[in-house]
Amino acid sequence: MDNKLNEIRRKIRLLRTEMLIAEVSIRKQVNRDEDCSEAAVHLMSMRVTMLGLIRERNRLGGEERLLNVDERLKLDVRAVSRRPSNEAVDRRER
Repeated sequence: MDNKLNEIRRKIRLLRTEMLIAEVSIRKQVNRDEDCSEAAVHLMSMRVTMLGLIRERNRLGGEERLLNVDERLKLDVRAVSRRPSNEAVDRRER
């Protein structure tokens, strides 16, 4: 089941990338006053596919809960260990 879940997550990541590229293409077409209906229909079909993948992921127990703002601010996202920069090493040697 983990393999199936990971495969779905991989497909979601790839589809998100494709969707972002399609959105950029649509924006460029709109800015040039070109017809973007074909690209828009394709983007809508990708969204339908995305919803199906998300439903399947959630059915397999891979639902990812989104944190609200307070929960995100409370997370400790600092690096566990940081290598000192070259300047910091130079200062310590003096």
